[in-house]
Amino acid sequence: MPRDARATKERLLWAGARLFARDGVDAARTRDIVALAGQGNDSAITYHFGSRRGLLEAILRAGVERMEPVRAAALETLEAGDLRGVVGAIVGPIADELLSEDGRDFLRIVVQVAGQAGVRTHSVPLVIQGTAIARQLEMLEEICRGFLPEELALERISVFIAFLTAALADRSGREDSLLGHETFVADLVEMLTAALDAPAIGSRSPAGPYRVKTSPRGGAVR
Repeated sequence: MPRDARATKERLLWAGARLFARDGVDAARTRDIVALAGQGNDSAITYHFGSRRGLLEAILRAGVERMEPVRAAALETLEAGDLRGVVGAIVGPIADELLSEDGRDFLRIVVQVAGQAGVRTHSVPLVIQGTAIARQLEMLEEICRGFLPEELALERISVFIAFLTAALADRSGREDSLLGHETFVADLVEMLTAALDAPAIGSRSPAGPYRVKTSPRGGAVR
């Protein structure tokens, strides 16, 4: 790609991320993205990315690729069955996006599309197919299905993603945080691990509320 075209594409990526984060993925105006990128033609997005959706996917892919080296390295040391270790490996790299302006924009975008993660339907989003984060999520499912019924395991992982992305997006825009970054991340890992490992709800009793079934390790039994 010629240098000028590459520079234009990078400016559109930056402008798209800034306005998708600030105004919302659906509400940000294409003309404003193009203008912020210093372009005079609204077709610039179509030319470089195929569509507005293509621009969004390119922004998400750039964020995933930014975290990929750390995630790939973590895969080499993760142990099967280590719930806290896998949660920490998932949380750490995306939480570190809080440390840069581009990363904070990325987090404000991710929370808007977190519901499209496809966990409940086993449909891996195109932007993470074949990546280390996809493998980490597979490991998380394998662990959770070891002590939870499949439908409950998938539901918890979906909520895990929603909680994680919402917590990071919230912190990305706050100036009154009580915890330093490392403490915040460590606490987030502990909370999410505990949520995934909580006792499962059993079948409803005809006479009252749901019964909790637990195993000796604090997880659920079928």
